[in-house]
Amino acid sequence: MVADQNDRGGTQFRCGHRQEPETGERGHDGDEKNIAHPTDARLYERARRQLVALAAEAGLTLRQNYNRLAPRLARQVGRYAHARQFKRMRKALKKLKGYTGRVLRDIRRQLDDIPAGALRERVLDMLVLIGGLLQQGPKSSGKIYALHEPQVDCISKGKARQRYEFGTKVSITTTIDDGFVLGTRSFPGNPYDGHTLAPALEQVAILTGETPELAVVDRGYRGHGVTTTRVLISGMRRGLTPTLARLLRRRSAIEPEIGHMKTDGRLARCPLKGLIGDAIFAVLCGCGHNIRKILAHLRELWLLILLLASCSRKINWRRALENCPA
Repeated sequence: MVADQNDRGGTQFRCGHRQEPETGERGHDGDEKNIAHPTDARLYERARRQLVALAAEAGLTLRQNYNRLAPRLARQVGRYAHARQFKRMRKALKKLKGYTGRVLRDIRRQLDDIPAGALRERVLDMLVLIGGLLQQGPKSSGKIYALHEPQVDCISKGKARQRYEFGTKVSITTTIDDGFVLGTRSFPGNPYDGHTLAPALEQVAILTGETPELAVVDRGYRGHGVTTTRVLISGMRRGLTPTLARLLRRRSAIEPEIGHMKTDGRLARCPLKGLIGDAIFAVLCGCGHNIRKILAHLRELWLLILLLASCSRKINWRRALENCPA
């Protein structure tokens, strides 16, 4: 959101969405996690390698670890897909999945040989995680897209260049005129945009100590259900005064702010682990964005001071020449 102090002393906000999170504007975007693009072949092969490594650490003897066959087959799946030989690709993928399942069942049979402790807990957690990976289908809910980040969500972008992002939805609230960030909040589970407006406004009220009077959002927030703050949605025509119409036109100003947070503030990809890492990273990116804007204003002020000082010295020099005796 974007916040702005108007002449009446009220706080105004704008809202929007970014697809890791204004008074005036609010935006959402997907804060991508630091994971590779998920494919079945890559996930099955990584799962098998992690199971083999855990078995070696626990001192288990596997019937077969497929260290030679599985990597070769995983590469072959990609070649078949590139050549559009999908029947062969599905056959190879099924075989690769079978390799991972065999290693999983082999370790499960030898669980009693692992003494109680941290290692046994790690093995059990990995067995549960990879078991869910092997059971999920193309349309399963709560799919696993990365073994080291199982909470990652698939966020549909609807863009030709990048149809999907894998991460967590982040809400960003900024001021309308200046673009200072008032709040950033992560929303795991890929909720509907309208359902994130109330928590975002609540965060702004907590951080600023002032309840927003006006929020300007895009059409993705229809059905938000917020009653404590007046919400303007892009495309509204009825009941708009010239002042409100001007503020509504400023809604899109949050988009370049989000772009700068992605490129300059590294919001495009979250390197911190887990849901807590998503929340911390979003807040840190908002703080960094505000600091960069403050430094930019201070830089302009310092240049103005230097310019005035330089002009003053030139004027004094001319006066000194005029007053110099012949």
